[in-house]
Amino acid sequence: MGLKLRVLKTTRDESMSPLEIEVLPEVYAIVALPPSADWPRWAARGALVSVTRTREELSVVCLESDVPGHLESAGGWRALLLRGPFELDTVGVLASLAAPLAEAGVPVFVVSTFHTDYLLVHDELVARAREALESAGHVFID
Repeated sequence: MGLKLRVLKTTRDESMSPLEIEVLPEVYAIVALPPSADWPRWAARGALVSVTRTREELSVVCLESDVPGHLESAGGWRALLLRGPFELDTVGVLASLAAPLAEAGVPVFVVSTFHTDYLLVHDELVARAREALESAGHVFID
């Protein structure tokens, strides 16, 4: 039983299919909780909610406006939705985005789902991210 991989080229050329990207209108926060914290019911609204538990932490991505004020969080993030779906064995999706964003000095926080990926970028860097990704051949859907 061998794994069959699909490869998305990470350099811009005629054979690369551009990724379609949508900027979600909401502002998000990334919250760090202790690993033993209860499921955050306050984080249940919005187009994007991610809760990930590891041995080290419970990490939450949710609407910034829903974060209780006493929690450790980083706000001011916007979500770039990759219009999928992408097969789980596709190689290079994130690399085709992360490389141009790194070159443009745009930090990212990535949330992946079964069908697609979301790249969170600081609100004040959305225009720079868009310019870098469009220069790399990707398309924004307004």
